[in-house]
Amino acid sequence: MRVHLTSGNPYEEQNGYSRAVRVGPLIEVAGTVAADNDGKVVGETMAEQVAYIFDQKIIPALRDLNASLTDVVRTRLLVTDISLADEAGKAHHKYFSEIKPACTLVEVSALVPGGFLIEIEVTAYTEQPWPDEFA
Repeated sequence: MRVHLTSGNPYEEQNGYSRAVRVGPLIEVAGTVAADNDGKVVGETMAEQVAYIFDQKIIPALRDLNASLTDVVRTRLLVTDISLADEAGKAHHKYFSEIKPACTLVEVSALVPGGFLIEIEVTAYTEQPWPDEFA
């Protein structure tokens, strides 16, 4: 069974992607920036953007697919300024100090326009059953 989770972002339909996809026990959450519902950046610092991404975007997407951060096995952090790598790492540590997923952190030349410092992707694997609305 395959489920596509949407955030309602118009780019998902326009560009042909989903906020998250669950296939069996595997969940992939698409690259996520700290954008509010109007597409505006939330947070001026790396820590603020990472917190918004996890608390407002990734954790709810995982929850909607009957998973949680404890199911995350891999994270990918794409930063626009490698000199902020330590700040990104410290913010990541807040969520994963015990879970310790495999992690990649790379610098990219740019993200979608708007002042975003970081984009985060996660992969999760869960033994939890499918959410009732998808079963």
